[in-house]
Order: sequence, then structure tokens, then C-alpha cells
Amino acid sequence: ATAGRLRTLVRVRVGGLPGAFWVLWTGSLVNRLGAMVNPFLSLYLTQVRDVPLHTVGLILTVVGTGSVLSQPLGGFLTDRFGRRAALTGGMLANAASLLAVGHAQSLPALTAAGFALGVTIDLFRPAAQALVADAVPAADRTRAFGLLLWSVNLGFSAAMILGGHLATRGFHLLFWVDAAACAVFGLLVWFAVPETRPATTGHDAGSYRTVLTDRVMVAFAGVVVLYAVVFQQAFATLPIAMARNGLSGDVYGQVMAVNGVVVILVQPLIGHRLGPFDKSRVLATGFLLAAAGSALLTAASAGTSYGLAVAVWSLGEVLVFAVTAAIVADLAPPSLRGRYNGLLGMAWGTGFLIAPLAGTRLLSAGATALWSSCAALCCVAALAQLALAPAVRARGADSM
Repeated sequence: ATAGRLRTLVRVRVGGLPGAFWVLWTGSLVNRLGAMVNPFLSLYLTQVRDVPLHTVGLILTVVGTGSVLSQPLGGFLTDRFGRRAALTGGMLANAASLLAVGHAQSLPALTAAGFALGVTIDLFRPAAQALVADAVPAADRTRAFGLLLWSVNLGFSAAMILGGHLATRGFHLLFWVDAAACAVFGLLVWFAVPETRPATTGHDAGSYRTVLTDRVMVAFAGVVVLYAVVFQQAFATLPIAMARNGLSGDVYGQVMAVNGVVVILVQPLIGHRLGPFDKSRVLATGFLLAAAGSALLTAASAGTSYGLAVAVWSLGEVLVFAVTAAIVADLAPPSLRGRYNGLLGMAWGTGFLIAPLAGTRLLSAGATALWSSCAALCCVAALAQLALAPAVRARGADSM
């Protein structure tokens, strides 16, 4: 009886998804297990390369600028050349750029390699999301995207621990491990996943002009920008705010570990239950949980209170990332799924670029000003998404 209940439990949560999805899931896990360079890049530049702090900021800005272009370019390649070619090519290009950063000998070469790293870092993502939308039935997409989020967080949590250990043995090892993980992911998809792009040729499918005339999609991208600005504060301003309260970097690391633990534990418990619910309402609920977490941060002063706020924030993250890509899959014509996901990625990148500038300026006026503004932005995003809900529902019904 116990074995039967266990089989039922597993089947409800992970059963019924096609083999191509599980190849993608496995590749994503491998890729994130090796994703060690980006979290430690600033330490590499300052401690190993002795780059001045203001120049480090410039290089990281160049990387960020490249990353804004990454997903729109990946979306074009996905629709034009196919899901497999875009994902494998993007992963191999990212591997090459990682090695270029790790072996650049001059500051101009390092900056150029950093831009290449930014451009290639998310080239694969529109192709991966299009593959899920192509291969998984509409009723199961929310569950599938949630499982992908789970694999990404599981791999990233392990990578942070392993990366810190490997960094003590030499930063160059991080570049080779990360590059190898990218190559494994790309080649796994190339050899084990069939092409799912519709038969329509890239020239006939449409262009980004078609995507930008879709008012519902453009409005949805705007909503994502609002949330992305808040989401990125966990990395842009949260460590600074905690340091102002006399908390060390170790405490910040422990607080951020709460994020990974919450996502890893909660997603398997609720991911399979989200499918029947209206996606826009689920998303709005996620935004409101992020608002609640931000509101809790206004009164946080110790590690425990910061951890509680991040836990609430993370519950919202589970809901947001489970349904965001599923909404895009409903909105996008099959032949333009790459470009629609490219616009979604650009929305995330835009929010990530705005976040440090806006966040640090608000923090200079006080933590209350910063976190209250974040809570307000999340509430605006929730209201905007509920206003879009009828149009999203109608498009979702058409895509069934």
C-alpha cells in the first residue's frame, strides 16, 4: 500500500510529461550544477585579476547590456533555425565565451569577452521555453515550467556551494566546469530531442514587428519589468541593506539560502495543483506575496526577520516562475514562440538593468523607502495582471 501511494504521488507530480521534456529537465539541471562563473565573477575580477572596483562596475554593466540582447537574439534564432540548433548553438557559444573571459589577457579583451558572455548567457532560454510549449500539452505546461524552475534552483543551490569550494582551488577551474556543463546540455538536446518547430519557414513566420503589435504581449512584458525590478533587489540592494544593519556576508548567504530551500521544498508540493487555476490570478497572487515579503523587509533588522521576509518573497517566486512562461506559451503563435519568449527575456533583462540604479537611490533615502516602493510596484503589477486576465484567458482558450 505504501509503495502504491508513493507511485501515485510521483505520477501526479511528474507523470505524463514527454521524454523530450525530461531530456531538457536533465540538461537544465546539469547546466545549473555547473553555473559557477556568474555568481563569482565580481570576486574573480577583483581578487584574481586585480581590476579596480570602478572598472569592475563597467565590465559588469557591459555584461548586463549584452544579456539584455541575449534572449531577443535567441528568440530570433529559435524561430528561424529551429529549437535544437538555437539551444545547442547558444550553449556552445556560451561555453566559448566563458573560456574567453577566463583566459583574456588584457582589459579590452576581458571587456569584449564579458560582452560576449552577456550576449550568449541566455541565448538558449527562448529555445528551451519554446520546446516545452511545443512538446507539452497546454494543460500540463504550468506543471512542466514549475518542474524546470525546481531543477534550476536545485542545481544552482548546489553550484553555489561547489563553486565556493572550487574557487579556493583556483578560479580558472570554475570557467572550465561551467563551460563543460554548457556543452553537455547543448549536445544532450542535439542528440536526444527531436525538432519541434512548426513547418512554417522562418521567413513566413513573422518578425519582432509582429510581436510588438500584440498589445496583450507587450503589456504583459511591462508587468514582468515591474516585478523584475523588485526581484533583482535580492542581489542588488539586499546585501547592502543587511550590512547597514551590521549583518555580515555570511548572514546574507544564509538568508539567500532560504530562497533555494523554499523553492526546492514548495514547488513539488504545489506545482501539480496550479494547472486548473487561472494563470493571471496565480501570477497576481505571486506578486502580492512578493509585496508582502518586501513589506516585511521594512521592519527587518536581524537575520531571522530577513530570512522570514525572503521566505514569503520566495513563495511568490514559485508562483510567478511557474506561470509566466506558460502565459507566453498561450499568447504566442507556435511559429513565433521563440520571439515571444525573446521579448519576455528582454523584459526580465530590462528590469535587472533598472534595479541597481533605482534600488540604490531609494536605499540612500532609507530602507523603508526602498522596500515600501518594492511592495507598491508588486501591487501595481498584480492589478495590471488582473486587468489583462480576460484577454489572457481568451488567448489561452484559443491555444488549446
